[in-house]
Amino acid sequence: MLGPFEKPRDANPVLVPRATSTFRSPVNDSTVRWEEHATFNPAAIGRGNRIVMLYRAEDDPGARGIGHHTSRLGLAESTDGLHFTRRDAPVLYPDRDAQAKYEVPGGVEDPRLVETEDGSYVLTYTQWNRDVPRLAVATSRDLITWTKHGPAFAAAAKGKYLAMETKSGAILTRRVGDRLVATRVRGKYWMYFNVPDILIATSDDLIHWTPLADGDGKLAKVLSARPGYFDSWLVEAGPPAILTDRGIVLLYNAGNSAEFGAPGLPPRVYTGGQALFDRDNPVKLLDRSDAPFIRPTEPYERTGQYAQGTTFVEALVPRGDRWLLYYGMADSRVGVAVSRPTRARR
Repeated sequence: MLGPFEKPRDANPVLVPRATSTFRSPVNDSTVRWEEHATFNPAAIGRGNRIVMLYRAEDDPGARGIGHHTSRLGLAESTDGLHFTRRDAPVLYPDRDAQAKYEVPGGVEDPRLVETEDGSYVLTYTQWNRDVPRLAVATSRDLITWTKHGPAFAAAAKGKYLAMETKSGAILTRRVGDRLVATRVRGKYWMYFNVPDILIATSDDLIHWTPLADGDGKLAKVLSARPGYFDSWLVEAGPPAILTDRGIVLLYNAGNSAEFGAPGLPPRVYTGGQALFDRDNPVKLLDRSDAPFIRPTEPYERTGQYAQGTTFVEALVPRGDRWLLYYGMADSRVGVAVSRPTRARR
């Protein structure tokens, strides 16, 4: 397992909603306070001596309830990984483009971010039109200007999966210094995705993906909920997975069931778990944690849109002998947890 992780109290939350940020929406040509209601569920990546974060931000149109706002992705930068400076305008948002039918009115949500061999960037995110959530892909050279490629599974099986609810794409990477670079196994790129079970998909180009299915067309579930444990209600892919000498480490988000969940945890609370898959066979589960490695403990992780509490992990950045883990707090704020320094083995 990676960690253990500690939450620096003098830094958290690292991002909170801001009412002064305005943006001219190209969808209806109106000025919106695009991050007034919530800032949460971030992606992040190391770029030189900086950490660049893309975070989900919601406006406040007066609607009530999760899923009834419009989400856009903002950008923030940091040199220490704890204190961030953000741009005034979002970098990815619903527009009058080919993706509008998938992104209007709900927006773009819950990003995950990886680097490629050539130094470009691949973003997976959820398109939300308040009908069907769809996992989508965008690419960039500078993390500011993005090209949208649409739903990740649009071309797979002649469009069979286009209407399927999909989200949370965690692409397999390897660590190269302080960077996480998308990597192939058996000649393919791999991606863990979805909720309430974690599924798996492959790609040749990181843009067009095909879910793994058996001969009967049944999708392969590589991780599922367990009665009696912290992940008894659901499991959902977290940050990009990491290829290590011992296997593939996947951090995942877990919901606790109200009926048959883990004692001592509130019903429907979101915590974080870790799973280990075979490094030569990303489908083969080797082990998983029996207890959450991160859970809501602070007031700001249990107050906000999701009062049951969330530590929703989405971004993992290596920095020397530490890991920086970024997560959403109660669907309202962004938090960070830092691993202890890694000690050399004897």
